[in-house]
This record gives sequence, structure tokens and C-alpha cells, in this order.
Amino acid sequence: MSAKRLRVAILISGRGSNMRALVEAARAEDFPAEIILVLSNVPAAEGLAFAKDQGIATAVVDHRTFADRERFERDMQATLQKHGAELVCLAGFMRLLTPWFVEQWRDRMLNIHPALLPSYRGLHTHERALAEGVKIHGATVHFVAPAMDAGPIVAQAAAPVLDGDTPETLAARVLKLEHQIYPLALKLVAGGLARVEGARVRIASEQAAPAGLVWPQA
Repeated sequence: MSAKRLRVAILISGRGSNMRALVEAARAEDFPAEIILVLSNVPAAEGLAFAKDQGIATAVVDHRTFADRERFERDMQATLQKHGAELVCLAGFMRLLTPWFVEQWRDRMLNIHPALLPSYRGLHTHERALAEGVKIHGATVHFVAPAMDAGPIVAQAAAPVLDGDTPETLAARVLKLEHQIYPLALKLVAGGLARVEGARVRIASEQAAPAGLVWPQA
């Protein structure tokens, strides 16, 4: 009998490229998580069609139809519970979450951010990195906390910033790293190898720990 896999729901607002990376990784028989739901707050989100094509359940909770964030999030929470989600992955989900919702998923909700946190929280990370002349940029997977783009870090990947970079070229390079480390982080968490201790994440396996920092190959 195969080991039980963690039931994961992915929240998206657009094309869901990181969602696709997670779905691809979860196809492996030894991957400790299964993607059981893709939920979007945007009815026309491109990623929903991909999920349906993969045989994954989809749902839409359109935030525009609710009077306030609390009602929106309570409907979203009910949908996640209905599908038996055990962990949530945010993948380009463009809504700020209230402390109430975050608390429902404490240490059970991951996010991917296109910067090396705690630097460059919020939007326009690549433009800001170029404007400030940093030499290294990257991506971070972290557990979600009530504050924006905060929470214990599971994995990070770094890339050099090149002299001729534009926000678009830098974003493309970082996106490739995101597609590497998000499946890695989910594997560590779902497999019980990553656990939260205060403000930090401890990796149980010494062999897994170096993979938390990925440098692109030449």
C-alpha cells in the first residue's frame, strides 16, 4: 500500500505557471503531495483550463461578488474544507489575506515570492532590484504570516543580476528558479522534512538542506 499523500489546494489569479510546476512535480509516484484542487478568485484565470485538462478539480470564488473580504474568505475556506485540503499553496494569488484566514492555515500555507526575502516585499520586485543596483536577486518560498510577504522561509534560489538586464529579462530568469524551488519546498514540507520552529524552518535531512539554495547552472 502506498504512503498517504498530503492533499494540496493551489490558489491562483492568472496563468498559474508555478501551479503548473507543482502539478508536474506531483505526477511523480514518490512525491509526498497530490494536487486535489485549483481555486481562483478570477473566473477567467488561464490556469483553470490547464488544471481541468489535468483532471484536477477546480473552483472559482469571485471576490468581486462579495461585500467584504471576510465573506469572500469564509466562502473560500468552505470550498477548501469541502475538498479536504490539508495544505494551501499560493501561486500568483493576487489578494491580500486577512489574519483570520491566515490563522486557519497556520504553518500549512506556502507562498512563492519573486525576491530574496526579507528584501523587496510587495510588488515590482525586479524593477526595484535593478533601480537599487543589487548584484544578486532571486525567489523565496515561505510559510504565510499575517504580514505581507512575511513568514518562515523554506527555500530560496539566487541568480546574478546582469549589466544589461531589464525587468523582463530578470523576471524570466527568476521565474525559472521559482519553478525549481516551489516543488522542492512542497516536497520538503509534505514529506515532513521541513518544520517551523519559531521564525525559522528547520530541514530534517542534511542531504535536502543544500537544495534550499539553488544557483543556476552555467
